[in-house]
Amino acid sequence: MILDIPWNVNPEIFSVGKFAIRWYGLLFASSFFFGYLIMAGFFKKEKIPEEVLDRLTLYMALGTIIGARLGHCLFYEPAYYLSNPVEILMVWHGGLASHGAGIGIFIALYLFAKKSKKSYLWILDRVAVVVALSGFFIRTGNLMNSEIYGVETNLPWGFVFLRNGETVPKHPTQIYEALAYLFVFILLYFIYKKNRGVFKSGLLFSLFMILVFTFRFFVEFIKNNQVAFESGMNLNMGQWLSIPFVLSGFILLFFVLKKPMPEQRNI
Repeated sequence: MILDIPWNVNPEIFSVGKFAIRWYGLLFASSFFFGYLIMAGFFKKEKIPEEVLDRLTLYMALGTIIGARLGHCLFYEPAYYLSNPVEILMVWHGGLASHGAGIGIFIALYLFAKKSKKSYLWILDRVAVVVALSGFFIRTGNLMNSEIYGVETNLPWGFVFLRNGETVPKHPTQIYEALAYLFVFILLYFIYKKNRGVFKSGLLFSLFMILVFTFRFFVEFIKNNQVAFESGMNLNMGQWLSIPFVLSGFILLFFVLKKPMPEQRNI
């Protein structure tokens, strides 16, 4: 007998008329809330004014949302959205891409670094910690939406996504990814705390790039394709987009390991 887990969670927590609070929105907001608290702890420890963090949060929010939306529209459905550009603004219709969010964050943080006269790698190291945690919240939100799951499986923890009309168990890849990102968060946070914020610049960011996108590359083998054109590809779009991130992470780590250790500061 094949065991499975029926999954039929309502994506809405509650609704009043046309207004609804959804699990995905709550978890997405939680990623910013807890990320802010963690970054506030970093900034306090390193004696950086709170107003700098407030500006950073604004840059991060805009980079994440704009990048994620444009990433989905241009990477996965460019023909449709270029023919209907107004719909790019309709974020409430769904369609966010994590790789696009990554690119958006890189650009936003580069602009922030220039304006704030901070080291780009210094910012990326600390933001990498909270972005890993955000990945955990967002993939949990995908689970509550019964979306972005895997192919059929006979493993005992396969989920039958009843809300989507599924009748056979599928890999709950949202859970696989959420746990992987939670592990990366714990690892990076541990490194930061153990070294009291003093480590080779670029270390946390390079580890984030390598671990997150290597896992993303391999989990795509058991995920359903998000759009039709991926069915004829040996590697899907998520995998092709992950490769540059992984390679960049290894290149950065190579140069990071060649650097001398910074002097310990009293923070």
